[in-house]
Amino acid sequence: MTPTREWNGRSYDRISDFQEQLGREVLARMTLAGDETVLDAGCGSGRVTQALIGRLPHGRVIGVDGSADMIRVAAERLPQGTELHVQDLCELRLQDSVDAILSTATFHWIGDHDRLFAALHAVLRPGGRLVAQCGGAGNVERVHAAAAATGAREPYARYLAGWAGPWHFSTAPDAQRRLRAAGFLDVHASIVRRPVTPQEPLEYLSTVMLGSHLERLPAALRESYVDEVAAALRGEDGRVTIDYVRLNLDATAGPA
Repeated sequence: MTPTREWNGRSYDRISDFQEQLGREVLARMTLAGDETVLDAGCGSGRVTQALIGRLPHGRVIGVDGSADMIRVAAERLPQGTELHVQDLCELRLQDSVDAILSTATFHWIGDHDRLFAALHAVLRPGGRLVAQCGGAGNVERVHAAAAATGAREPYARYLAGWAGPWHFSTAPDAQRRLRAAGFLDVHASIVRRPVTPQEPLEYLSTVMLGSHLERLPAALRESYVDEVAAALRGEDGRVTIDYVRLNLDATAGPA
């Protein structure tokens, strides 16, 4: 299900240039006439949603995110009247069906992809397209390893040792199987590596990568935890590189 963590929408909006870049690439895969109703599933602070609105001069955009703070920031960014909802995507409820679904950097935060894909299929009209990208198998392995190793040491171990982490990174074959089981047709999935070196690694790790870890820690330990994870990730040049592996998904909704 959608994680219980509450994101820092303002920080994410400020440092998510790379997520916006990836999201615009996903949006470019979507064929639109300009008058459709499109759901942005996991709209975050609205940076990619804003680009989607630009593709729909006569259409309608619905943004959904599990974080109330993300939706608050998105509402400030997007045109007045943009339809935005705080919802768990596994329990998605919309008044009307949509013609297409866009999603970027979201599905890997949700543990139950069977429920997720079934919920998305239920709101997508037959023949509508799902175009998405999320973390895939092998995503952020170095970050996960550094976070786990740091969390296994005191004073963090009592809060983090043995915790598997918040992510679900699917293989392409598994995603295809689950999408077909949910009723999708013409399913395609592929893996691509997209490493990034953030300019502000400590804030990036805190906001984008380790928020769920930090929620488990007392406030007094959070800064030192991020510092130690970052130290484990720094290369010889002193920079932190995030080893992103992205899973691209394209599918068509079958009959309800």
